[in-house]
Amino acid sequence: MKIKYDLTKVLLICIGSMAVVFSSCKKSLELDAPLNKIDASTAYTTDATATAAIGALYNYGIYNSFSTWLANVSLLGGISSDEIHFSYTTTPAISEFENNLITPANGTNGTFWGSAYAELLVANAAITGIGASNTLTPSVKSQLLGEAKFFRAFVNFYLVNYYGGVPLTGSDPLTSATLPRSTTAQVYASIISDLKEAQTLLPVAYVGTLKSRVNQHAVTALLARVYLYQKDYVNAEAMATAVIGSGTYTMATTNSVFMNTSTETILQFATYYGYSAVASSYRTAIATATTVPPNYTLTTSVVNSFDAGDNRKINWVDSTVSGTKFYRINKYKLYTAATAGAGNEFNVILRLAEQYLIRAEARAQQNNLNGAASDVNVIRTRAGLANLSTTATATQTSILAAIAKERKVELFGELGHRWFDLLRTGQANTVLSAMKPTTWNATRSVLFPIPDQQVQQNPALTQNPGY
Repeated sequence: MKIKYDLTKVLLICIGSMAVVFSSCKKSLELDAPLNKIDASTAYTTDATATAAIGALYNYGIYNSFSTWLANVSLLGGISSDEIHFSYTTTPAISEFENNLITPANGTNGTFWGSAYAELLVANAAITGIGASNTLTPSVKSQLLGEAKFFRAFVNFYLVNYYGGVPLTGSDPLTSATLPRSTTAQVYASIISDLKEAQTLLPVAYVGTLKSRVNQHAVTALLARVYLYQKDYVNAEAMATAVIGSGTYTMATTNSVFMNTSTETILQFATYYGYSAVASSYRTAIATATTVPPNYTLTTSVVNSFDAGDNRKINWVDSTVSGTKFYRINKYKLYTAATAGAGNEFNVILRLAEQYLIRAEARAQQNNLNGAASDVNVIRTRAGLANLSTTATATQTSILAAIAKERKVELFGELGHRWFDLLRTGQANTVLSAMKPTTWNATRSVLFPIPDQQVQQNPALTQNPGY
């Protein structure tokens, strides 16, 4: 693997760009505008410059923004699963994801991988620099180091779920460029270690008022998801319970979940104009002509999964008619804004509903069926639906199936949840081979390929099976 980014230039450009972003979001982030330029060797010597360097992690400013990477986390997972249909077949790079026939030379895949490692480069540099600094205020040092460890865990979580075992890089680009792949177990061990350390470093209180900086609850929420994926149901339940029981978050109405003032949000990343990069993938191509469909539409698999009267379908799905009815994701309402800060939506990263679904699944796996059903019913009540039955006829299998369905209609279009759910529960081959019988391959299709340029430049890297 070759990392092309010079660390000093990364920090120079990243921190310069964040002067604009953090200044515009000052009310929510409560950060003074950082210096326009700063050398990597001095980035972690003062509270102001170190804070600015961490600001770069929230939206780094070179080659590709972190917001764009987040949009692709959602989009590429959605079209790879049974969730989203890509209407424009004239874009082969995207069609390859929908058909699960991604070539190692796919440019979108290469950019996705490179953007993740650019973010990791900044996170690793911050962890090294902040850890070695003797001049930072202790509380600031703890906050910033916790944030950097969260970001490293966050990016590695998506890399390991999209690609399998990946290199666990450090702050030295030359050394990192020749590393082999770590195993999936090693990557997960690193993720858990980073998150557990971040829990001890970060306060419960947010910096700012709109939950746009990582706090202890955000770390715990991600850790709950990681434990669930690792089938550590005891710890998954405990972490989700800690977040739910904190009293900090409440379920919002479906028409306000994705506003940046939502009571349900655990973590969101601020954007300059106040609209989500995730929304721009789904909402920009509106069918204004009678023959032009939206770029991306929900599949019938998702649309037909809603129960009658489900508020989520009413508020989170809309349709456009161009000879045929096309359903679009309508969770985020904005896809543009005229001026900085004009919109009221950020990129939602973690929210309370997922924590209830994590705990429900963890409880069901431990045969606490009543507890699992109770958690699912919190979600269903918000959706305007009747409670799950908890009579003697309920079984672990039926409760788990109900949870899987709720995850499908609650988390669609968000950060690859559906793709990961199919993979981690062993349902991908059954579901997607039926939906894509001529292109799905049980060996190859379950992981994205390592970009061929990376394999060519780093002989220690191996390709995923089937490519």
